[in-house]
Amino acid sequence: MEVVTVTEAYAGTYQEAYEVVVIGGGAAGLSAALVLGRARRRTLVVDAGEPRNAPAAHMQGYLSRDGMPPAEFLAVGREEIARYGVELVRDKAVDVHRDSDEDADADAGDFAVVLGSGRTVRARRLVVATGLADELPPVPGVAGRFGRDVLHCPYCHGWEVRDEAFGVLATSPMSVHQALLVTQWSKDVTLFAHTVGEDALSDEDLRRLAAAGVSVVPGEVVELVVEDDRLTGVRLADGSVHARTAVFVAPRFVPRTGLLERLGAETKETPFGSAPVTDETGRTTVPGVWAVGNATLLSQQVVHAAGDGYKAAATINNEMIMEDIERRVPN
Repeated sequence: MEVVTVTEAYAGTYQEAYEVVVIGGGAAGLSAALVLGRARRRTLVVDAGEPRNAPAAHMQGYLSRDGMPPAEFLAVGREEIARYGVELVRDKAVDVHRDSDEDADADAGDFAVVLGSGRTVRARRLVVATGLADELPPVPGVAGRFGRDVLHCPYCHGWEVRDEAFGVLATSPMSVHQALLVTQWSKDVTLFAHTVGEDALSDEDLRRLAAAGVSVVPGEVVELVVEDDRLTGVRLADGSVHARTAVFVAPRFVPRTGLLERLGAETKETPFGSAPVTDETGRTTVPGVWAVGNATLLSQQVVHAAGDGYKAAATINNEMIMEDIERRVPN
């Protein structure tokens, strides 16, 4: 399969005015770009090449794409948008602002997006699909094994490690829920109290864990034990090692919403962290700006993000059609 890429050799071929600029080349951004391209909208995708699921060998639960490597999924998406004339540039959006009435060209659009390469591109509408970063517990071994045998989503990876010896690294009160959840995939589950501490678990927590067959081990985890490139155990501060072959963690989700903040988009607090306020189509509180995928709903899977992009793109296209018609209606 040919992988479509954009290199520096193409940098000078892009005109600077677009109808829509999509910032982010993951599932949400590519899905939006596909719909916009098919709607004959001049669209640019700015892809920094930082997909959240890059550490994973496969993605699951996406009908017709179950088990597909994430890199292959994105390569197919890039090929598809290219068929409809959508342009993709490998670059990073470092700033964005709304053009003032004095210096904005009506045909160039309302927004100026500054890229790391020094280019500035303009658009009538923006789709922010910059995703998020997973901030992992600072335990040696966790980052290096993340996406392999250190996992966070049983719907993504539970089947692949089913019936193995699970550990759950407690980093917040939500870790109890995670431990209870993963018992659907294995009956050998141990919750390591770690920084939360066994004393922080309520009597109700302990009753539910016991009913689910989850063991609770007090003490701080100091490292994961890896042998022959395989996770084999969890080492505590007292030196004891508990044999485990898969460990679930709950990362802190850090949305990449700096560009939205520069534009003044309102945010809200969710159980997973701060996220931009949007309507059901992804429209933010900034007119002309949509946010989709993990940039807005932090717990989304790939299939949800793709749907987000589709919905936003269709809404944008409909809005622009009506806007252009109204401009032609005689007073």
